[in-house]
Amino acid sequence: MKDSFGRKINYLRVSLTDRCNLRCRYCMPEEGIDNKISHQDMLTLEETYNLIRHFVELGIDKIRFTGGEPLVRKGIIELIEKVNKLEGVKEITMTTNGLLLKDMGQSLKDAGLNRINISLDTLMEDKYKKITRGGKLSKVLEGINEATRIGLTPIKINSVLVGGFNDDEIQDLVNLTKKGIDVRFIELMPIGEASNFAQEKFISNHRVIEDVEGLIPMVKEDPSSPAKYYRLGGATGKVGLINPITCKFCTDCNRVRLTSTGRLKLCLHSNREIDLGKALRDGEDIKKVILNSIWTKEESHHLEENKYIDRNMNQIGG
Repeated sequence: MKDSFGRKINYLRVSLTDRCNLRCRYCMPEEGIDNKISHQDMLTLEETYNLIRHFVELGIDKIRFTGGEPLVRKGIIELIEKVNKLEGVKEITMTTNGLLLKDMGQSLKDAGLNRINISLDTLMEDKYKKITRGGKLSKVLEGINEATRIGLTPIKINSVLVGGFNDDEIQDLVNLTKKGIDVRFIELMPIGEASNFAQEKFISNHRVIEDVEGLIPMVKEDPSSPAKYYRLGGATGKVGLINPITCKFCTDCNRVRLTSTGRLKLCLHSNREIDLGKALRDGEDIKKVILNSIWTKEESHHLEENKYIDRNMNQIGG
């Protein structure tokens, strides 16, 4: 499945819910979601599976489940089991905050989940509680240990760099690679709730290169990966820099997103969405709708001042 620019689209990120058990400052309001998606507007898991099945039959071979927090969606284990049985699926992954991972890790592994990314911006309990508005770092660390034990690996830690908050922890986060964990630093993106916050707290990922001595550039194995990787001497894990603001990686983009309401988002930094959920319920030819939509995928994203996308990251799918 290719778009009009010849890019092979084989990666689907599926948001299962806009709900989350945290309230991260750059993701959603402190009071939670004012306009929560109603149950009737959200895709059922059967509808989600049917859309995934159509995507897989068209050439999608990598599925990532996201949220909100995907582990708060009831029935996720059964959904993963069904998707894992689809012919053509090579990898099923998940992005999670890790709070529920200790208890659910083994069931996820048994269902067919291959590996996980964990969102973690600080290794200090008080700062974690502050940025997440109440989360417990100890539970995340327990989840990481459990994921390591059962083989949901390689584990990737996603850390959003926030000026004046965690820029003094860059070395400590990088040191996690000595334990075989990949650590990826992500520039703070001006999306929804984070638009003003991002403009005030943004720092470039170049700080990682400046602050950490001995980082060795690695040859990029996967052209579609948004990260540029480095390795710390003696470490088995990798350090990744994802720079959507200072350096775009649209040329090799291979991904699209499906929101929990069934809307296909072709570019993260665009407000344009195609309602696949409605098309499915109306009995339309879903494969045709998907193919026609993919053909209109944007060539690149444009982050112009005061023209950021409206929805919060928890509503899009992290």
